[in-house]
Amino acid sequence: MEWSPRYNIAPTDYVPVIRQDRQNPSRTARLMRWGLIPSWAENPAIGARMIQGMAETAAQKPAFRDAMRTRRCLIPADGFYEWADAGAKKKQPYHFGLEADSLFAFAGLWDRWKDKSGEEILSCAILTTRANSLVAQVNDRMPVILRREDYDLWLDPGISDPARTADLLSPFDSRKMKSYPVSTRVNSVHNDDPECAQEILLPPPIVQAGLFSSDHDFRS
Repeated sequence: MEWSPRYNIAPTDYVPVIRQDRQNPSRTARLMRWGLIPSWAENPAIGARMIQGMAETAAQKPAFRDAMRTRRCLIPADGFYEWADAGAKKKQPYHFGLEADSLFAFAGLWDRWKDKSGEEILSCAILTTRANSLVAQVNDRMPVILRREDYDLWLDPGISDPARTADLLSPFDSRKMKSYPVSTRVNSVHNDDPECAQEILLPPPIVQAGLFSSDHDFRS
């Protein structure tokens, strides 16, 4: 699998995925399209709307329930973006990652879709959970970040009962994470370079002066 660093991945882009299945007990890595296309879908365009699934309900949703049983995967990353309201219909992007700047893995699901000619597309989605205290400052949801010690259980092809992996899908420890503001360059999918993930300094908030100043004495 060939992979170059990415700094602004958009839905339908290809991302690295690590999986393990019954036919091949060794873990394998390959690129998959971000946006899960269920095997039963008539059109692959549905994948653009399936970039994520709620961990609490994925086992019941038709698009994700089979994958929750037999096609779980790891999606490695070193950060993700969330956008905060910045007033006047503006959004300020923030980068979230681990305190140690290390790689981590999202809890993912994958599927295989084939067209009538037999050509296949491998695709994936990221599971989300309620936000921890850090991400909650910006959004009430966050991607599921798995602990390293839980990778084996999550990937185990012998586990087909979603209840056995449910406890893994909780918010990651906020004390082991950090965030910082980044440039609005990430708002455009055409920008994909290191500058997208670099920390910026936000301008100080504008404080509007009141109608009257305490420096004046209005006594007659």
